[in-house]
Amino acid sequence: MKISKNDALIWFDFFAQLPEEEEVNVKHEEIIYSTFAQIEAAIDYRNDALMAEIRNLKTLGNRTFFVGNESKFPQGCRSCLLGTGLSAIRKTNRCNLECKFCYNYGELGDIHPVGEGMWEIGGTKFYGKDIDLLLSIYQKPTGISYVYLEPFMEIEEYYPVIKKFSDAQIHQHLYTNGILATEEKLKALGEAGLDEIRFNLGASGCSDKVIENIGLAKKYIKSVGIETPMTPEFFEAFFAKKQAIFETKLDFINCAELHLNENNIANYSGENIYISRHGYISPIWSRELTLKFMKIADEENWDLAVHDCSNYTKFARGLNLGSKAGMLFGASNYACEFSMIPYEIFIPILNDDNFKFLHEEELPDAYKPEIIDF
Repeated sequence: MKISKNDALIWFDFFAQLPEEEEVNVKHEEIIYSTFAQIEAAIDYRNDALMAEIRNLKTLGNRTFFVGNESKFPQGCRSCLLGTGLSAIRKTNRCNLECKFCYNYGELGDIHPVGEGMWEIGGTKFYGKDIDLLLSIYQKPTGISYVYLEPFMEIEEYYPVIKKFSDAQIHQHLYTNGILATEEKLKALGEAGLDEIRFNLGASGCSDKVIENIGLAKKYIKSVGIETPMTPEFFEAFFAKKQAIFETKLDFINCAELHLNENNIANYSGENIYISRHGYISPIWSRELTLKFMKIADEENWDLAVHDCSNYTKFARGLNLGSKAGMLFGASNYACEFSMIPYEIFIPILNDDNFKFLHEEELPDAYKPEIIDF
């Protein structure tokens, strides 16, 4: 069923007005899924055209796309997509910024602490002294990452734990917005054995201070890069500071496709939104900008890796993790982050005269909008 854009708009206007407690029926689901498929097919067509313009586009085992120097492609991403997955370690429950794209937007003051002196690994609480026990029991992962809010709020706590995993020869990477980094602290991270650090440069609007800290990090840590949700603001700010950023000698740029959850979606009200494989929900401009960014990187022959960390990549990540964890064939953790689909967010794209469905068909009589009982 290839629903027309006009019929989809009428139906989604109806779904958006349904009371929260009212469930859609099977025919409604068919309408909804047909609309999602129509939107996604049109977006794939547009993105495929953009990708075709990138002369030297490369893949990592068909699991993601990148351009540039393959030797600088981040090992943490290789672990995530080819190894035993992304083993996340959580410690810090605070941040020094509030970014509109943050998955915890609006609730940063309400994040529960992990516990004094404790670390959350695989959903379990550990003291630093327990890590030797953990490593003696579990097969060691190909890589781990320090995620969740801003680690430089208490970075001194990280050094001994990083040292333990370094001694076990496990690749480690850490995320930061970079504002609180100093040369002393970056040096200490390198000495502890941190392999890779990723700066969310978009969080600071590509501030000069953070760019300087990227350069300092490169003195002490082997692999240094940028990982930022691709937004129009970051795209513009990056090119305004491009030369200064390149002078840091960074190794990679991960352009993350911005995906939305119940915390940050209100910040993107009115944007053209789509849902990928009934999972992540994103503004359509995020990956489009990434592909345009990669085309420029390829044409200008940047000496680094630029990675398209898209919803497709996240889908592949979930499958890789599921396979390594011995889950059922085809099982993954890739899923929609909304408890209920917010139908109203798809109204703008269905209203946009410049966004066309590729093919449209007349609905069967039983599915026509005229059957709606308002």
